[in-house]
Amino acid sequence: MSARKKIKRDKVTARRFFEDQSGPLQMKLIAGKSGIERTIIEPTVNRPSLALAGFTKYIAYKRIQVIGNAEAYYLKSLTVNERIKRYKKLCSYKIPCIVFTRNLTVDKQLKCIANESGVPVFQTPMITMRFVNLATIELDLLFAPRDTVIGSMVDVHGIGVLIRGESGIGKSETVLELIEKGYSLVSDDVTKVTLLDGREIIGTSSELSREHMEVRGIGIINVGAMFGAKSVRTEKRMDLVVTLKAWKESDDIDRLGMDEEYIKILGVKVRHISIPVRPGRTLARLIEVAALSAKLSASGYNPARELNDRLIAKMST
Repeated sequence: MSARKKIKRDKVTARRFFEDQSGPLQMKLIAGKSGIERTIIEPTVNRPSLALAGFTKYIAYKRIQVIGNAEAYYLKSLTVNERIKRYKKLCSYKIPCIVFTRNLTVDKQLKCIANESGVPVFQTPMITMRFVNLATIELDLLFAPRDTVIGSMVDVHGIGVLIRGESGIGKSETVLELIEKGYSLVSDDVTKVTLLDGREIIGTSSELSREHMEVRGIGIINVGAMFGAKSVRTEKRMDLVVTLKAWKESDDIDRLGMDEEYIKILGVKVRHISIPVRPGRTLARLIEVAALSAKLSASGYNPARELNDRLIAKMST
Protein backbone atom coordinates (compact mmCIF):
# COMPACT_ATOMS: atom_id res chain seq x y z
CA MET A 1 0.00 0.00 0.00
CA SER A 2 1.51 3.31 -1.03
CA ALA A 3 1.30 6.33 1.28
CA ARG A 4 2.50 8.73 -1.38
CA LYS A 5 0.79 10.17 -4.40
CA LYS A 6 1.75 12.92 -6.78
CA ILE A 7 2.63 16.12 -4.93
CA LYS A 8 0.09 18.83 -5.63
CA ARG A 9 -0.37 22.47 -4.73
CA ASP A 10 -3.80 24.00 -4.48
CA LYS A 11 -4.61 27.08 -6.53
CA VAL A 12 -4.58 30.16 -4.31
CA THR A 13 -6.93 32.94 -5.35
CA ALA A 14 -7.62 36.36 -3.87
CA ARG A 15 -10.96 34.95 -2.69
CA ARG A 16 -9.32 32.08 -0.85
CA PHE A 17 -6.75 34.40 0.72
CA PHE A 18 -9.48 36.79 1.83
CA GLU A 19 -11.85 34.12 3.14
CA ASP A 20 -9.10 32.32 5.05
CA GLN A 21 -7.36 35.41 6.40
CA SER A 22 -9.94 38.19 6.64
CA GLY A 23 -10.20 37.47 10.37
CA PRO A 24 -6.53 37.09 11.37
CA LEU A 25 -5.39 39.89 9.03
CA GLN A 26 -8.46 42.07 9.75
CA MET A 27 -9.16 42.69 6.07
CA LYS A 28 -12.31 44.00 4.45
CA LEU A 29 -13.11 44.24 0.76
CA ILE A 30 -13.32 47.83 -0.50
CA ALA A 31 -13.52 47.48 -4.29
CA GLY A 32 -12.92 45.17 -7.26
CA LYS A 33 -15.17 42.32 -6.15
CA SER A 34 -15.55 41.11 -9.73
CA GLY A 35 -11.86 40.08 -9.80
CA ILE A 36 -11.92 38.13 -6.55
CA GLU A 37 -10.99 34.92 -8.41
CA ARG A 38 -7.62 36.33 -9.54
CA THR A 39 -4.76 33.93 -8.86
CA ILE A 40 -1.92 34.67 -6.46
CA ILE A 41 1.08 33.10 -8.18
CA GLU A 42 3.90 33.86 -5.73
CA PRO A 43 3.52 33.30 -1.94
CA THR A 44 4.78 36.69 -0.82
CA VAL A 45 3.90 40.38 -1.01
CA ASN A 46 5.25 43.42 -2.85
CA ARG A 47 5.26 47.11 -2.04
CA PRO A 48 4.81 48.82 -5.44
CA SER A 49 6.65 52.04 -4.56
CA LEU A 50 8.76 52.14 -7.73
CA ALA A 51 5.80 51.27 -9.95
CA LEU A 52 3.73 54.08 -8.45
CA ALA A 53 6.69 56.43 -8.92
CA GLY A 54 6.67 55.63 -12.63
CA PHE A 55 9.35 52.93 -12.93
CA THR A 56 7.45 50.00 -14.41
CA LYS A 57 10.23 48.18 -16.25
CA TYR A 58 10.14 45.63 -13.43
CA ILE A 59 7.13 44.98 -11.22
CA ALA A 60 6.41 41.90 -9.12
CA TYR A 61 2.88 41.62 -10.48
CA LYS A 62 2.48 37.98 -9.40
CA ARG A 63 2.35 39.01 -5.74
CA ILE A 64 -0.12 40.76 -3.46
CA GLN A 65 0.51 44.52 -3.65
CA VAL A 66 0.68 46.32 -0.29
CA ILE A 67 0.31 50.07 0.07
CA GLY A 68 1.48 51.58 3.34
CA ASN A 69 2.28 55.06 4.63
CA ALA A 70 5.22 55.65 2.28
CA GLU A 71 3.20 54.87 -0.84
CA ALA A 72 0.12 56.70 0.43
CA TYR A 73 2.00 59.93 1.23
CA TYR A 74 3.72 59.82 -2.13
CA LEU A 75 0.38 59.43 -3.93
CA LYS A 76 -1.03 62.39 -2.00
CA SER A 77 1.80 64.54 -3.35
CA LEU A 78 0.58 63.93 -6.92
CA THR A 79 -2.16 65.72 -8.76
CA VAL A 80 -5.46 63.89 -9.22
CA ASN A 81 -4.76 63.29 -12.90
CA GLU A 82 -1.29 61.92 -12.16
CA ARG A 83 -2.67 59.62 -9.44
CA ILE A 84 -5.26 58.26 -11.85
CA LYS A 85 -2.52 57.61 -14.40
CA ARG A 86 -0.45 55.68 -11.82
CA TYR A 87 -3.46 53.69 -10.60
CA LYS A 88 -4.40 52.70 -14.15
CA LYS A 89 -0.84 51.61 -14.87
CA LEU A 90 -0.68 49.46 -11.72
CA CYS A 91 -4.08 47.88 -12.39
CA SER A 92 -3.16 47.15 -16.00
CA TYR A 93 -0.92 44.34 -14.75
CA LYS A 94 -2.39 40.99 -13.69
CA ILE A 95 -1.86 41.71 -10.00
CA PRO A 96 -3.92 39.48 -7.69
CA CYS A 97 -5.07 42.27 -5.35
CA ILE A 98 -4.09 45.45 -3.49
CA VAL A 99 -4.08 45.82 0.30
CA PHE A 100 -4.10 49.20 2.08
CA THR A 101 -2.68 48.96 5.59
CA ARG A 102 -3.20 51.25 8.64
CA ASN A 103 -6.81 51.83 7.53
CA LEU A 104 -5.45 54.25 4.93
CA THR A 105 -8.16 55.93 2.87
CA VAL A 106 -8.68 54.39 -0.56
CA ASP A 107 -9.11 57.11 -3.19
CA LYS A 108 -12.45 57.08 -4.97
CA GLN A 109 -10.49 57.22 -8.22
CA LEU A 110 -8.76 53.95 -7.36
CA LYS A 111 -12.06 52.37 -6.36
CA CYS A 112 -13.51 53.20 -9.77
CA ILE A 113 -10.44 51.94 -11.63
CA ALA A 114 -10.32 48.74 -9.50
CA ASN A 115 -14.01 48.06 -10.16
CA GLU A 116 -13.51 48.57 -13.90
CA SER A 117 -10.32 46.48 -14.03
CA GLY A 118 -11.52 43.78 -11.65
CA VAL A 119 -8.64 44.24 -9.17
CA PRO A 120 -9.73 43.46 -5.58
CA VAL A 121 -8.79 46.17 -3.08
CA PHE A 122 -8.67 45.33 0.63
CA GLN A 123 -8.15 47.46 3.72
CA THR A 124 -6.70 46.51 7.11
CA PRO A 125 -5.96 48.48 10.31
CA MET A 126 -2.70 46.57 10.82
CA ILE A 127 0.61 48.41 10.54
CA THR A 128 2.39 47.66 7.29
CA MET A 129 5.33 45.55 8.47
CA ARG A 130 3.15 43.42 10.76
CA PHE A 131 0.75 42.76 7.89
CA VAL A 132 3.63 41.91 5.54
CA ASN A 133 5.15 39.46 8.04
CA LEU A 134 1.88 37.72 8.92
CA ALA A 135 0.65 37.61 5.32
CA THR A 136 3.91 36.02 4.18
CA ILE A 137 3.59 33.30 6.84
CA GLU A 138 -0.03 32.60 5.93
CA LEU A 139 0.75 32.53 2.21
CA ASP A 140 3.46 29.94 2.86
CA LEU A 141 0.81 27.77 4.51
CA LEU A 142 -1.69 28.30 1.69
CA PHE A 143 0.94 27.40 -0.93
CA ALA A 144 2.30 24.39 0.97
CA PRO A 145 2.07 21.06 -0.95
CA ARG A 146 -0.87 18.96 0.24
CA ASP A 147 -2.05 15.41 -0.15
CA THR A 148 -4.31 12.80 1.39
CA VAL A 149 -3.14 9.45 2.77
CA ILE A 150 -5.20 6.50 3.91
CA GLY A 151 -4.81 5.81 7.61
CA SER A 152 -5.74 7.05 11.08
CA MET A 153 -3.46 9.37 13.01
CA VAL A 154 -2.95 9.50 16.78
CA ASP A 155 -0.67 11.54 19.03
CA VAL A 156 1.11 8.95 21.19
CA HIS A 157 3.67 10.21 23.74
CA GLY A 158 4.07 13.35 21.61
CA ILE A 159 4.80 11.28 18.50
CA GLY A 160 2.42 11.67 15.56
CA VAL A 161 1.64 8.10 14.47
CA LEU A 162 -0.15 7.24 11.23
CA ILE A 163 -1.76 3.80 11.56
CA ARG A 164 -2.60 2.05 8.31
CA GLY A 165 -3.44 -1.42 7.07
CA GLU A 166 -5.92 -3.44 5.07
CA SER A 167 -9.62 -3.07 5.79
CA GLY A 168 -10.70 -5.15 8.77
CA ILE A 169 -7.16 -5.54 10.18
CA GLY A 170 -8.12 -3.74 13.39
CA LYS A 171 -7.10 -0.10 12.88
CA SER A 172 -10.22 1.44 14.44
CA GLU A 173 -10.12 -0.85 17.49
CA THR A 174 -6.44 -0.05 18.01
CA VAL A 175 -7.01 3.70 17.69
CA LEU A 176 -9.97 3.49 20.09
CA GLU A 177 -7.85 1.66 22.67
CA LEU A 178 -5.12 4.30 22.36
CA ILE A 179 -7.70 7.04 22.95
CA GLU A 180 -8.97 5.18 26.02
CA LYS A 181 -5.38 5.16 27.30
CA GLY A 182 -5.36 8.97 27.18
CA TYR A 183 -3.84 9.68 23.77
CA SER A 184 -5.30 12.06 21.20
CA LEU A 185 -7.03 11.38 17.90
CA VAL A 186 -5.91 13.54 14.99
CA SER A 187 -7.81 11.89 12.13
CA ASP A 188 -9.79 8.75 11.42
CA ASP A 189 -9.27 6.60 8.32
CA VAL A 190 -8.24 9.48 6.01
CA THR A 191 -5.48 11.92 6.94
CA LYS A 192 -4.80 15.20 5.17
CA VAL A 193 -1.09 16.03 5.05
CA THR A 194 0.72 19.31 4.43
CA LEU A 195 4.43 19.86 3.81
CA LEU A 196 5.83 22.75 5.86
CA ASP A 197 9.22 24.34 5.19
CA GLY A 198 10.03 21.44 2.87
CA ARG A 199 10.84 19.15 5.82
CA GLU A 200 7.87 18.57 8.16
CA ILE A 201 4.68 16.64 7.41
CA ILE A 202 1.67 17.95 9.33
CA GLY A 203 -1.35 15.67 9.56
CA THR A 204 -4.93 16.74 10.18
CA SER A 205 -8.49 15.69 9.39
CA SER A 206 -11.15 17.30 7.28
CA GLU A 207 -13.20 19.84 9.20
CA LEU A 208 -16.37 17.90 8.41
CA SER A 209 -15.25 14.67 10.11
CA ARG A 210 -13.05 16.17 12.84
CA GLU A 211 -13.44 14.48 16.28
CA HIS A 212 -15.48 11.66 14.72
CA MET A 213 -14.63 7.99 14.25
CA GLU A 214 -16.30 5.09 12.55
CA VAL A 215 -16.21 1.93 14.64
CA ARG A 216 -17.37 -1.17 12.79
CA GLY A 217 -20.47 -2.63 14.46
CA ILE A 218 -21.18 0.55 16.46
CA GLY A 219 -21.19 3.29 13.84
CA ILE A 220 -20.06 6.91 14.10
CA ILE A 221 -18.90 8.16 17.49
CA ASN A 222 -17.88 11.65 18.65
CA VAL A 223 -14.53 11.14 20.36
CA GLY A 224 -14.41 14.60 21.95
CA ALA A 225 -17.88 14.24 23.45
CA MET A 226 -17.18 10.74 24.80
CA PHE A 227 -13.60 11.08 26.06
CA GLY A 228 -13.17 14.82 26.61
CA ALA A 229 -11.36 17.68 24.88
CA LYS A 230 -7.94 16.14 25.58
CA SER A 231 -8.79 13.15 23.38
CA VAL A 232 -8.63 15.11 20.10
CA ARG A 233 -6.04 17.26 18.36
CA THR A 234 -6.54 19.48 15.34
CA GLU A 235 -3.14 18.69 13.82
CA LYS A 236 0.17 17.00 14.59
CA ARG A 237 3.54 16.49 12.97
CA MET A 238 3.83 13.02 11.48
CA ASP A 239 6.83 11.20 12.97
CA LEU A 240 6.02 7.53 12.46
CA VAL A 241 3.98 5.35 10.09
CA VAL A 242 2.82 1.98 11.44
CA THR A 243 1.50 -0.61 9.00
CA LEU A 244 -0.57 -3.42 10.50
CA LYS A 245 -0.03 -6.66 8.58
CA ALA A 246 -1.66 -10.06 8.80
CA TRP A 247 0.66 -12.54 10.52
CA LYS A 248 0.92 -14.78 7.45
CA GLU A 249 2.13 -11.82 5.36
CA SER A 250 4.88 -10.74 7.76
CA ASP A 251 7.71 -13.14 6.90
CA ASP A 252 9.84 -10.32 5.50
CA ILE A 253 9.63 -8.13 8.61
CA ASP A 254 12.96 -7.25 10.25
CA ARG A 255 12.77 -8.87 13.70
CA LEU A 256 15.80 -7.10 15.17
CA GLY A 257 15.32 -3.54 13.94
CA MET A 258 18.92 -3.16 12.85
CA ASP A 259 18.05 -1.13 9.79
CA GLU A 260 15.48 1.63 10.08
CA GLU A 261 12.85 1.71 7.34
CA TYR A 262 11.32 4.84 5.84
CA ILE A 263 8.57 5.75 3.43
CA LYS A 264 8.19 9.01 1.55
CA ILE A 265 5.19 11.28 2.00
CA LEU A 266 5.21 14.48 -0.05
CA GLY A 267 8.85 13.74 -0.78
CA VAL A 268 9.88 13.63 2.89
CA LYS A 269 11.15 10.46 4.57
CA VAL A 270 9.05 9.33 7.55
CA ARG A 271 10.09 6.42 9.76
CA HIS A 272 8.05 3.27 9.08
CA ILE A 273 7.54 -0.02 10.89
CA SER A 274 5.31 -3.02 10.24
CA ILE A 275 3.55 -4.84 13.08
CA PRO A 276 2.22 -8.39 12.51
CA VAL A 277 -1.36 -8.89 13.66
CA ARG A 278 -2.83 -12.05 15.16
CA PRO A 279 -5.26 -12.85 18.01
CA GLY A 280 -3.80 -12.16 21.43
CA ARG A 281 -1.46 -9.35 20.43
CA THR A 282 -2.18 -6.02 22.14
CA LEU A 283 -1.65 -3.67 19.21
CA ALA A 284 -2.22 -0.47 21.18
CA ARG A 285 0.56 -1.39 23.60
CA LEU A 286 2.89 -2.29 20.75
CA ILE A 287 2.24 1.09 19.09
CA GLU A 288 2.96 2.83 22.41
CA VAL A 289 6.34 1.09 22.52
CA ALA A 290 6.95 1.91 18.85
CA ALA A 291 6.30 5.62 19.58
CA LEU A 292 8.73 5.59 22.51
CA SER A 293 11.26 3.78 20.33
CA ALA A 294 10.84 6.48 17.67
CA LYS A 295 11.62 9.09 20.32
CA LEU A 296 14.85 7.32 21.19
CA SER A 297 15.69 6.85 17.52
CA ALA A 298 15.28 10.59 16.92
CA SER A 299 17.99 11.17 19.51
CA GLY A 300 20.32 8.77 17.67
CA TYR A 301 19.91 5.71 19.92
CA ASN A 302 19.33 2.27 18.37
CA PRO A 303 19.12 -0.60 20.92
CA ALA A 304 19.56 -3.29 18.26
CA ARG A 305 22.83 -1.75 17.12
CA GLU A 306 23.96 -1.32 20.72
CA LEU A 307 23.34 -5.00 21.41
CA ASN A 308 25.07 -5.95 18.17
CA ASP A 309 28.12 -3.87 19.15
CA ARG A 310 28.21 -5.61 22.55
CA LEU A 311 28.08 -9.04 20.89
CA ILE A 312 30.89 -8.13 18.49
CA ALA A 313 32.96 -6.76 21.36
CA LYS A 314 32.36 -9.92 23.39
CA MET A 315 33.30 -12.17 20.47
CA SER A 316 36.50 -10.29 19.85
CA THR A 317 37.79 -10.66 23.42
